[in-house]
This record gives sequence, structure tokens and C-alpha cells, in this order.
Amino acid sequence: MQWILLICAGLLEIGWPLGFKLAGLHEKYFYHFIALSVVSMGLSGFLLYLAQKSIPIGTAYVIWTGIGAVGTVLLGIFFFHDSTNLYHLLFVFLILTGVVGLKLVH
Repeated sequence: MQWILLICAGLLEIGWPLGFKLAGLHEKYFYHFIALSVVSMGLSGFLLYLAQKSIPIGTAYVIWTGIGAVGTVLLGIFFFHDSTNLYHLLFVFLILTGVVGLKLVH
């Protein structure tokens, strides 16, 4: 159960930079998207808190930030046309490999 909470926390970690990006793009809904960011931050942090009750803090934190980082990069590439190149993708893949590796050795 703690691993599911940690994965959900990592996915919610993607929500706050997404909310900031959307707030900058759509000024009419600025406060809605900032509220999305704040709620996402809060829920993400709370789920991390619950997950780390049985998962070591270092492992939980790296996986949490890794999911958030990789997810945010992918959102940027696919939906906001962020530039990318082979090296960029290689290093994102290395982050993902580290996250999966930590889960496998725990």
C-alpha cells in the first residue's frame, strides 16, 4: 500500500509545475491554476508523509522527486513543445532507471 501511495504522491508532484505553467499561459484562470498547484503540492507532500512511514526516507524522496521530474519533463515535451535532444532524453532515462532500480533493491 505504501508503494501505491508513493507513486500517487509522485504523480501529484507533476501537478504543481503544471499548474504554474498553465497559470502563466492562461491569465484568465490564473487563480484556478495556482490553486491546482497548491492542492497538488499539499496532497503530494501528505502522501509522501504516509508512504515514508514504512519506506526509508531517502528511497521515498528519490522516487517521489524522480517521478515528478520525469513526468514534468515528458509533459513539457509532449504538450508544451519543450525542446529536447538525444542527451536530454538519455539523462531523463537515467533518472527513470534510478527510480526503478531503487524500487527493485528495496
